Amino acid sequence: MRGDLLSCLLIHYISNMKAGVKLKLKTIIADTKYEIIKGDTNIDITGIEHDSRKISKGNMFIAIKGFTVDGHSFINQALEKGANCIVVERDVNIDRDGVTVIKVNNTVDSLAKFSSVFYGNPTKKLNLIGVTGTNGKTSITYLIKGIFETNGEKTGIIGTMGSIIDDKLIENDNTTPDSLTIQKHLMEMENADTKYCAMEVSSHALDLNRVEYMDFQVGVFTNLTKDHLDYHLTMDNYYESKLKLFNRTKRYNIVNIDDSYGRRLINDIKNQVPIITYGIDEKADVYATDIEYHVKGVDFTLNCSKGSIPINLKLLGKFSVYNALAAIACGLVYDLDLTTIKKGIESVKGVKGRFEIVPTGRDFSVIIDFAHTPDGLEKVLTTIDQFAQGRKVVVFGAGGNRDRTKRPIMGETVAKHADLCIVTSDNPRYEDPDQIIKDIIVGIEKVNGNYVAITDRKEAIEYALLNAEPKDTILLAGKGHETYTIIKGEVIPFDERQIVLDILKNMEK
Repeated sequence: MRGDLLSCLLIHYISNMKAGVKLKLKTIIADTKYEIIKGDTNIDITGIEHDSRKISKGNMFIAIKGFTVDGHSFINQALEKGANCIVVERDVNIDRDGVTVIKVNNTVDSLAKFSSVFYGNPTKKLNLIGVTGTNGKTSITYLIKGIFETNGEKTGIIGTMGSIIDDKLIENDNTTPDSLTIQKHLMEMENADTKYCAMEVSSHALDLNRVEYMDFQVGVFTNLTKDHLDYHLTMDNYYESKLKLFNRTKRYNIVNIDDSYGRRLINDIKNQVPIITYGIDEKADVYATDIEYHVKGVDFTLNCSKGSIPINLKLLGKFSVYNALAAIACGLVYDLDLTTIKKGIESVKGVKGRFEIVPTGRDFSVIIDFAHTPDGLEKVLTTIDQFAQGRKVVVFGAGGNRDRTKRPIMGETVAKHADLCIVTSDNPRYEDPDQIIKDIIVGIEKVNGNYVAITDRKEAIEYALLNAEPKDTILLAGKGHETYTIIKGEVIPFDERQIVLDILKNMEK
């Protein structure tokens, strides 16, 4: 009886630990170089936060210096809300009893390390698969999920559209959230008996240490094209940030050999884990032949070391074949049979905001896609070229406070494919949307493209629908899965799919 009671208490304790109820500070900071400014390390920590607004009693507050604000300025707020431990990287004066103050070299690194310890180092139990590259990350994670769940193994996702934990979707602020959020979500996946997690790993996340202290079993490289140069400045810097993922994987690296940066990656990876290549044009370990594109998807033959098998992909375009091959390679890494892989790939009917066809009930088509880079637009428009019967009309813009150099290139890319470019707003943030539009038009005029400029995105969509002709294909590019727009720091609801349906309904009146 006593043994049963002890077992129950132990299970309860472990459960509390996994839920992040409390952990001794000295346990969290063990194996870390730090200086105790004041206080005691033998205190209970009930949670970790770097946002003072989210602090609860007994929480550790880690002061992080960000791009726009410095967490050290919010220490008093954290204390008022009940923080009992403050972690800093510069000298501060805290005159309050019952508070422990710790100084470290880098609070961003400490956030990653302490979060991992607090949440029980979940990546040591999960199979974490990191997917990185400019385009294709989201679709690949969903295809991976389809494969593993067809094999009866619960799979989670962390990425652009949010985290999927036990089939529940949780929204994230970034493609790759901060390390605290990731570790918490990974712990929740582990508690839900999740075996695999497919995570989109952005260049920012790799560069800003958001994915430190995580064990990646597999790394997947999609491609690298012009993007995020507002932050990275050069393509070499952008590439070097991506390379970091593949030098820390434990089991395999999977690389698109058709991409020039993929071929470079193969030579630059210093990690000793095996590399599996995938592609269509170059000789690869996993490759597609007999490719047939049609309006309902793509048929191709999958070829690999296990043999060959026909695949009926429900997603459109050549880029979708690459995404499928990357996911298939993940299945092969974990020794799944081809029949299971085929069934898993074919089970994915579509990904929200990725070449999503809106049912209009009209004699023209409307497609929503997240494409927001020159390469992403090129891939989507090339796919539309394969089946379009009427005009190609593209409604698009470019994000504010982001890489300005890609704007004219986006305009030129769209103009080369579209019969009509409707240039509009797309998350202008703190920039003047009219100036962003002017930047895009430079590229359109370079190739004598046909365009109209309508700053209000809803009005631009309405213009496209009201002026649609039979057999037209209207592409709404840039927003994809997003259901908001960002103007002057304000997040405003903006669900393009619903907006299209509402406009069509009003057109019937």
